[in-house]
Amino acid sequence: MLRVENVEVYYGVIKAIKGVSFEVNQGEIIALIGSNGAGKTTILHTITGLISPKSGSIYLEDTDITKIPAHKIVSMGMAHVPEGRRIFQELTVYENLQLGAFIMKDKKQIEKNLEYVYKHFPRLKERKNQIAGTLSGGEQQMLAMGRALMSNPKILLMDEPSMGLSPILVSEIFQIIKEVSADGTTVLLVDHNAKKALSIADRAYVLETGKIVLSGDAKELLNDESVKKAYLGE
Repeated sequence: MLRVENVEVYYGVIKAIKGVSFEVNQGEIIALIGSNGAGKTTILHTITGLISPKSGSIYLEDTDITKIPAHKIVSMGMAHVPEGRRIFQELTVYENLQLGAFIMKDKKQIEKNLEYVYKHFPRLKERKNQIAGTLSGGEQQMLAMGRALMSNPKILLMDEPSMGLSPILVSEIFQIIKEVSADGTTVLLVDHNAKKALSIADRAYVLETGKIVLSGDAKELLNDESVKKAYLGE
């Protein structure tokens, strides 16, 4: 579904991503874990076309998307739930969701997608006419996810979905990620809560200062002593 090959990214003279390669197979949940500043968000932004890599290639279903602009990548089946949610604060919940479907022309499909989002996030249906900026943090995260799902993506990139949420809401959000994956959407997940991310992922990659230093089965990494020490606080 997604292949990243030897990607390098610079911020000025600073090399932020140093020859990163990994792949995400169809139907998988892949976790990308690492400490703050490791380059996780930079990688997601590079994949979605918000940052241009200095070298390397990115393939979505065997199509080279390395130089394709972000808005066209969305129409190819990729959606991004950004860190910090980035919802449209002044618009209603319903208007935010409709903007998630801006690339779609088929009104029936948009309605179908809306019902799908409401099925996973009943709270959004209850609050569809509410101004998005007045929602709680957890509801705003649900809205950001729902908005991304409105484009009917083949692959969903998620950046820090649990940030700032209570433990109960974190569990709810991760349960929904599992459900979306079970429905056939491939997921690439970045989250500071490494334990939670690894618990729902199939495989994982560990990023340190712009390099992948470890990869493997998520459950095995969950029990790896070096991973426990560095990222799980054990």
